[in-house]
Amino acid sequence: MAHAAPTAPRGHRQPASGTAAHTMSRSALMRPLLMGLVYGVYAAFMKRQMGPVDAGNVFYGILCGAIFAACLMVLARIGPRLAQEPHAAAYGIFAGISFGYLYSLAGESILKSSGLGLLVGAGVGAAAFYRYHTRHAS
Repeated sequence: MAHAAPTAPRGHRQPASGTAAHTMSRSALMRPLLMGLVYGVYAAFMKRQMGPVDAGNVFYGILCGAIFAACLMVLARIGPRLAQEPHAAAYGIFAGISFGYLYSLAGESILKSSGLGLLVGAGVGAAAFYRYHTRHAS
């Protein structure tokens, strides 16, 4: 009869030690930092425009990556406290601004960069809203 013994629901189990929670927070911290690194390298590459690499380009990439990662960490920390609609809108706005800025570094017009940023932001916002709306129990 041991196989019929009731068990605790999955959501209520506690980890055996504090290391699992610590590792999870470290991986949650690494994701925005990695994305910021990629964003900074790409921004520095676009700013360079096939010229020689100099200290200004390196500093520019580090600055762009740090700002991107900081904004993403703040959004990841504050976002879950928001309702579904503002949470999705915040990610859409962040994605639209980030994409529009990178696109403007390619030498395109501000109008085209803003338009594509708006389209990307609307798409990311709609996808985020769909994800939050289907995953959260109301």
